[in-house]
Amino acid sequence: MKKTIVILGLLLTTQLSWSQENLNELLAAGVGDAKRFASDYLLPATDGLAYGISSGWFNNAKVRKKYGFELSIVGNASFIKDENKAFEMNVSDYENIRFPDNSSSKNVATALGHNDPDVTVLVTYDDPIFGSQEVELTLPTGIGASNVNLIPTAFLQGSFNVFEGTQIKARFFPKVETEDVKVGLYGIGIQQEFTALLPADNLFPVAISGLVSYTHLDANYDFTNTEVVDGENQQVQTNVNSLLFQLIAGTKFEVINVYGALGYLSADSKTDLLGTYRVSDGVLFSEEIVDPFTVDSKTSGITATLGANLKLGVFGINASYTLAEFDTASLGLNLMF
Repeated sequence: MKKTIVILGLLLTTQLSWSQENLNELLAAGVGDAKRFASDYLLPATDGLAYGISSGWFNNAKVRKKYGFELSIVGNASFIKDENKAFEMNVSDYENIRFPDNSSSKNVATALGHNDPDVTVLVTYDDPIFGSQEVELTLPTGIGASNVNLIPTAFLQGSFNVFEGTQIKARFFPKVETEDVKVGLYGIGIQQEFTALLPADNLFPVAISGLVSYTHLDANYDFTNTEVVDGENQQVQTNVNSLLFQLIAGTKFEVINVYGALGYLSADSKTDLLGTYRVSDGVLFSEEIVDPFTVDSKTSGITATLGANLKLGVFGINASYTLAEFDTASLGLNLMF
């Protein structure tokens, strides 16, 4: 669980291991340039989180009997594809950033990738005394530098059958703090078995149901004490919201069942760089920037899931794999009453 929190924390920032000069110089290039880079750098990470937190909502197409209750521990792993590890950085999109070799564009790491070798840029800023100045900056690498190739999420999930064929679900990850990173998650969903509405549903060999679910993740990384840049209350705050619609079909045997689903995910995320930053060249130039920028992103797409579950008395275990923009494997341990 701690590893999950740490990896999520890594995804909150444009690079936790930046030196003081890195963030200082990127902001010196101008808030617009800094925001543009952060948008391209963070987008795959927030999209990956959206797919990860939205998976594992069900383990059967058949909804259990009325007043049935189920408690689950669910873990998801969203796999990072090569196309999510880098983006094309075009200097024409920036006002004060260029490559030292005057290249018009280069592939550089996203928060999910790794620059090997390092990629540097030249940042131009205006000094009130000496005029236009230029300084070299090493672009941040991502979690790929730590050989991380997946985005993990985990949570507790409970389900209650309020009516015959109708199941209310809720998932929760308590807000915890590790190494100045706070992460919390909650979600709610409803699964309706359509075949349970038929007068002779026991005659059908499969169950068919629909599921609508909403998931929210909020995370915060406070790096004021790291003294990356002089200032106060410096933090990165990320909120991810997703809405998932799924149509599920599966067998309804007593012990072993298989199931599949087609779905549609719509998600949005918001990442804020908050606090006060005093950007300086260390001698004469100094500028104070408050709450520099906000990065918004949206993602949507079709999902396809295939899974199986095993029931042994009141205990159960299920595993599934979802094909999507970020493929996700899910594992659930279930206690049924």
